Formats: sequence, C-alpha cells, structure tokens
Amino acid sequence: MNKTWMIVATACVFSASAYADDAKSVDLDKRGDRIEQRLDNRGDRREQHLDNKGDRIENRLDNRGDRIEHRLDNKADRADANGHEKRADHLRNKGDRIDQRLDNKGDRIDHRLHARGDRVDNRLDNKGERINNRLDRRADRR
Repeated sequence: MNKTWMIVATACVFSASAYADDAKSVDLDKRGDRIEQRLDNRGDRREQHLDNKGDRIENRLDNRGDRIEHRLDNKADRADANGHEKRADHLRNKGDRIDQRLDNKGDRIDHRLHARGDRVDNRLDNKGERINNRLDRRADRR
C-alpha cells in the first residue's frame, strides 16, 4: 500500500510539473506575440507618419508649381495681348517646365520617404520575429 501511494504521489508531482512547464510555454509564447504585435503597430504608425509627411510635401510643391504656372500664364496672356507671341510661348513653356520639375521633386521625396518607412517596418518586423523565436526556444526548453 505504501509503495502504491508513493507511486501515485510521484506521478502527480510529475504531471503537475509538466502542466506548469506547459503553462510557462504558453505564457512565453503569448509574450512573444504581444511584443511582435506591439512592434508591428509601431512600424505601421511610423510608416503612416512618413506617408502623411510625403503627402504634405507633395501637396505643397504642387500648389507652389500651380501658383508659378498661373502667374507665368497671366504674363503670357498680357504678352499675347501686346503682340509678343514668342515671349508668350516662352513664358508658358517656362511655367510648364517649372511645374513639371516641382512635381518630379515631390515624387522623388515621396518615394524616398516611402522607402524609409518600408525599411523601418522591416527592421521592426525582424526584431519582433527574433524576440518571438527566442521566447519560443525558451518555452520549448522548459
């Protein structure tokens, strides 16, 4: 009888410790998922911030180009009215070139900010993946 109770008690201790190890594994896995989710959210916020910044810069440059083009078109209309057709064509072409250059500049800035946001997002994703894998390995060893 004593041996039976001893075997049953030993089996209970082993099952309780196995259950505790499983609980620790689940806890570490959940912790890794929470950390990875938090880093994903941070990357998304940073990427959204950079997208908004690029949009503001691009809008500002578009407005500037439109104002310059409008001003040069008005000068071209006055030159046309005075009979200076070559001068009017030159002013219209100059306005178009300036507007196009500012549009291209805005596109380059927007592309550069987008690439920067992608790099930040990838770096944070990799960091979260490393942390999650490390915690999974710790959970597997337990």
